[in-house]
Amino acid sequence: MTRLCVLMVLLTLGSVSASVYSQNSKLTLKMKSSKLADVFNSIEEQTDFYFFYNRDQLNDQQIVSVDVENKKVEEVLDELFRGQDIAYKIDGRNILIEVKGTNLIRSAQQKTVSGKVTDSAGAPLPGVTVVVKGTTQGIITDFDGKYSLNNVPNDATLVFSFVGMKVQEIAVSGKSSINIKMEEETVGIEEVVAIGYGTMKKSDLTGSMVSVSSDKLNTFPIRSIEQALQGRAAGVQITSLNGEPGSEIKMRVRGSTSINAGNEPLFVVDGFAGANSPPAEDIQSVEILKDASATAIYGSRGANGVILITTKRGTAGELKIEASTSYSIQKISNLIDMLNAEQFAQFQNDYREATGSPTIPYPDPSALGVGTDWQDVIFRSGALQNYQVSVSGGTDKLKIYSSGKYYKQKGIIINSDFEAFNGRSNIDVNFSEKIKLGTQMQFSHFNKNGVLTQNLQSGGSGVISGALTFQPDLGIYDNEGNYTISTFGDVRNNPYAIASERTEQSVGNNFVGNAFIDYEIYKDLKFHSSFGVQLGSDRSGTYLSNAILLGSATNGKASMSGSRSLMLITENYLTYAKTIADIHKINIMAGYSYQSRSNEWFGATSQSFITDSFLFWNLGAGATPVSPQSALTEWLISSYYSRFNYNFKDRYLITLTGRYDGSSRFGANNKWGFFPSGAFAWNVKQEPFMQQIDKLSHLKIRTSYGVTGNTEIGAYSSMAKLGNAVFAIEGERVNAVVPSSVANASLSWESTEQSNIGLDIGFFKERVNFTADYYNKITSDLLYEVPLPKYSGYSTSLRNWGKVRNRGFEFSLNSIVTDKLLKWSTDFNISFNKNKILELPEGDVIWNALPGGIFATSTHIRTVGQPNGVFYGYVFDGVYQEGNDFSAEPDKSPGEIKYRDIKSRDADGNLTGVPDGTVNSDDRQIIGDPNPDFTFGFTNDFKFKNFELNIFLNGSVGNDMINFTRMELETMNGYNNTTTAYLDAWTPTNTDTDVPAVGYSYWEFSSRWVEDASFLRVKNISLGYSLPSSFLKKLNLSKWKIYISGQDLITLTKYSGYDPEVSWNDSNSNTGSDYGSYPHVKSYTIGMNIEF
Repeated sequence: MTRLCVLMVLLTLGSVSASVYSQNSKLTLKMKSSKLADVFNSIEEQTDFYFFYNRDQLNDQQIVSVDVENKKVEEVLDELFRGQDIAYKIDGRNILIEVKGTNLIRSAQQKTVSGKVTDSAGAPLPGVTVVVKGTTQGIITDFDGKYSLNNVPNDATLVFSFVGMKVQEIAVSGKSSINIKMEEETVGIEEVVAIGYGTMKKSDLTGSMVSVSSDKLNTFPIRSIEQALQGRAAGVQITSLNGEPGSEIKMRVRGSTSINAGNEPLFVVDGFAGANSPPAEDIQSVEILKDASATAIYGSRGANGVILITTKRGTAGELKIEASTSYSIQKISNLIDMLNAEQFAQFQNDYREATGSPTIPYPDPSALGVGTDWQDVIFRSGALQNYQVSVSGGTDKLKIYSSGKYYKQKGIIINSDFEAFNGRSNIDVNFSEKIKLGTQMQFSHFNKNGVLTQNLQSGGSGVISGALTFQPDLGIYDNEGNYTISTFGDVRNNPYAIASERTEQSVGNNFVGNAFIDYEIYKDLKFHSSFGVQLGSDRSGTYLSNAILLGSATNGKASMSGSRSLMLITENYLTYAKTIADIHKINIMAGYSYQSRSNEWFGATSQSFITDSFLFWNLGAGATPVSPQSALTEWLISSYYSRFNYNFKDRYLITLTGRYDGSSRFGANNKWGFFPSGAFAWNVKQEPFMQQIDKLSHLKIRTSYGVTGNTEIGAYSSMAKLGNAVFAIEGERVNAVVPSSVANASLSWESTEQSNIGLDIGFFKERVNFTADYYNKITSDLLYEVPLPKYSGYSTSLRNWGKVRNRGFEFSLNSIVTDKLLKWSTDFNISFNKNKILELPEGDVIWNALPGGIFATSTHIRTVGQPNGVFYGYVFDGVYQEGNDFSAEPDKSPGEIKYRDIKSRDADGNLTGVPDGTVNSDDRQIIGDPNPDFTFGFTNDFKFKNFELNIFLNGSVGNDMINFTRMELETMNGYNNTTTAYLDAWTPTNTDTDVPAVGYSYWEFSSRWVEDASFLRVKNISLGYSLPSSFLKKLNLSKWKIYISGQDLITLTKYSGYDPEVSWNDSNSNTGSDYGSYPHVKSYTIGMNIEF
């Protein structure tokens, strides 16, 4: 700073003799491999010149060489700085040196430029970036659209940029006030989106895909990107299996294509296939690839759709710091109406009387009062904390983006919580005009403490099922201070004891690193190469203490398991892009990929502990260890892929894609497979005869066909495997190895053929956009366990056999309405999908999916012509009344459940649709379908001055749910507590009811337990306020937004359980069932976002 101040004085005093001295001064320099500072010193010694420069901007320690004789100082400097971004100015005896773009020379001629930025309607535009071109000097307009930039050179150019607006460059030309009106860009068709191995303008797309931008992903606090995408994209169904902190989320793109293999889409994060997803705050955009034209580039892993995630990166400009924080209070949405202690006692007395028991357990029920509300005991107010900070910025040469996030959720059930930390760093280096380097690194850690809810055992051992079934006349502790134990039905602890004395903890760490290089071989040909690694480890521990029956049966039981995984990937591809005669555009991409994964797993259990203090941290302290287990699995996939895009006059678009995959998972005869696709699109709006229709922005018709695969099966499914067994030989236990599965050298991937027809229309300069798609997906060669003859020694063999179809429509509509003060944007999408089994290797498959075999009855069927996993049972026809005809069910009495007589058998033994007068197993039929008829999402965003209002609705219609919880509670068998339905149970004086009489056991599965689980949910409603710029300037802030919001505040549904959006079992064939599932919560949130 001192040197710069002296500079200003010398500029004024030294100008008199400037030109004369400069012309007469000559010098000789012969310096080889010298520091630049030493060259400056030599010039100062031979002349009366003095150098002025900023050492923070100019590296004067760089090595240079100069060889001149009797040259003017200008000639010497020209030689010295040739080919470098260094400029100089001679002013008298002063030589000013600057790195181009740093404005040192022009600092004496700088001024303040201010103005206002508005949109085409004249409304102020806050958040517009104003930068002095070629520098990092810039500012963002305030909430009145105003800006003020200091130290702007007279000959500078200002660059104005804003999302959705055309970039404008305005020359300063000595002006101190510049006001501009920005024009909206046709974002809908000119926006660049990610595709597999590259990017493309939306207007050039031939496939079906949905793009979701970052502003749609962060409207409320979330843990995972799947939560953020729910209801945002047509053709995508996202279901939270339950509301437990850290629980899994199920995602389906255009339905479920498989019965036994995986149905989850492939996630690709910054080009890394299969990498863990980053937090939503770090994501720039998400592209969901749906049809074969879009997904075939991923070949054998593209059948279930592909989710491309692009993370945020640094941009040239001043360092920007963004911070956000939020705090949420969470509560259960509703409770189930259960009997209190007095009602429960009367229920037990009624049951004993109905069954002829001589013992009446409660002589005076009224003396018990309300008793213990077990739902109130286990449920509590939860809380969610979310903190995130990011730093981004850089220069034209180096750009960075770094972030950190901390997320903590206190569950609504006691002793359940989830904690996670994420860190990310993205770095981009423009090494030269032809070479660009970059890295992406992410680290994540989670810690989850859970309770037993999704329980597979009977007996009410889950916390939630226990809260509903456990008798309300008992408290938490008995008179001796021990946990109470049930006195009716199965012997079990109360739910508070299960939640408190069953310790369950899961911890995981994950690191993803990816480095890449982009090299421009020549103008039209570019090469991309990347190498990535993902390291994962997790550990789970469980301990059942002696204080509860589950633990005391074994004197304490501890289990621990853990795994460690390593994934490696390399992607290498060439891209050739050429425009010929301004009418032919060709883009050709071809590449090679290699990916491998290894996973190590171990598990150990021990029991008979003398103390509960160790939990699961000292398995050796258990006197009875259980045989430990361990495993190692490895797989790899090697691929060649290519894509050809042709564009003629922006009217006719052709895309051809092919991928040749080799996978270690499949049989020796089918290691490799080819997956092609083709697509054609017609940009009708680009035709000359359409140019006069001004209100139509674009009109495009798309069609595609292609084949993709599904490899999501076990790593060694095609091989013969061995298992361990124990035999007794002459009274001695002998370990042995036995064959456990048969080999199949011809095992291959499931193959999905998909055709798609689409329509894209835009009106009023892209203010209104409509998209429609029809698709037909047929998956053949299903990976299916086919029964084998008993003499083979095996029960089944995994083979390719069977066929499933998904067919449907997708529609989306979005609009933007603006005036000077208000901006209103909407986004609506709706999806219709019909799943149907076309072929099976065997006849109908009927099975029982009841938890722990509560009742010995079948609940599901898999049959040709129906969706997978539909519900199967009797049709509930009310309750028998006095005087009814009991001939169809002669063992029934008044007050018992009545089933409908539907079918009979003809002379050949085939079922007919004619009743035969008898209710038996033949009368069972399909009584429900867990798949929705359609799903939808609807978003409304309002911006008025400094206020923002967001309303987001989502819903599902036509999906059924088996309420296993209600089934266990309302059997009226006296084993446990029941719902208030008991108060309306059939009696001789209460016959106008469909609730059967007390005292009978109803073991059959029927439509009585199948409920309509359709719902409409207010997913999010938030109101935000951005503080005015006049206040922010005092704090040196560019943005400060405060908001309040609510999530899942209102749910409209007929479902009688806690939540219509849960699934006790997440397998492909057992969706749509509820048994003690951890419910979702409604949240009340306050938060703020700050930008420095």
